[in-house]
Amino acid sequence: MLKIIISGINGRLGSVIHRVADDREDIQVVAGVDISDNGENTVPVFANFQELAVKGDVIIDASHPSALAGLLDYAVKNGVPAVLAATGYSEEQEAMVDEAARTIPIFRSANMSIGVNLLAQLATACAKVLGNDFDIEIVEAHHNQKLDAPSGTAKMLAKAVEAGLDFTPEYVYERESKRQKRDHKEIGMHAIRGGTIVGEHEIIFAGRDEIITISHSARSKEIFAVGALNAAKFIADKDAGRYAMPDMIG
Repeated sequence: MLKIIISGINGRLGSVIHRVADDREDIQVVAGVDISDNGENTVPVFANFQELAVKGDVIIDASHPSALAGLLDYAVKNGVPAVLAATGYSEEQEAMVDEAARTIPIFRSANMSIGVNLLAQLATACAKVLGNDFDIEIVEAHHNQKLDAPSGTAKMLAKAVEAGLDFTPEYVYERESKRQKRDHKEIGMHAIRGGTIVGEHEIIFAGRDEIITISHSARSKEIFAVGALNAAKFIADKDAGRYAMPDMIG
């Protein structure tokens, strides 16, 4: 049985990962790392990785980006694979992930949903066909507690679109200050925050007299939890390196 440590176990996603894992017979959550302990956990919870006193086979990170450095330091020193399911990493933190992946296997995805990753593949295919003649806009919506905007998934989808283009696009995050006609090489990025929206992502290809839209709607965080746990199973016996959803789903 695969033993899992969840970083951010008391957070929105971490608590769902814990609950979904408890329903599986091939995975056991043995500990959590979180700055807060609600006292309701069935496993020991440590305030940080320096205090972590339970061994696990894989770490799943569902916490805040500020916890990344301590997680990677622990994982590298102890040779523990890591699944990074958090979003909002800076370029410097992404470089830290790359460096750690020289020593341990790391699974990194801005979105753990198989559906979203299929959407990314469709976005690349659409951009290859439509990119020269259609304007491209990306709209995402999330709950009012989400800190980063646009979402990590929206950025991932933008990169997927870019992979299908024969030019380098400019990402435009707001149009109020531009006061000019839209340039064809732009990709507009729009963020909506409100209520308890789990996650909505839409890519719009707007051409002359026709519009093509591809989208994904998440109805619960369980889809992300299942993806994170499957990623933990996938990466447990892999060699050092950086892995992503396409490596797992083929």
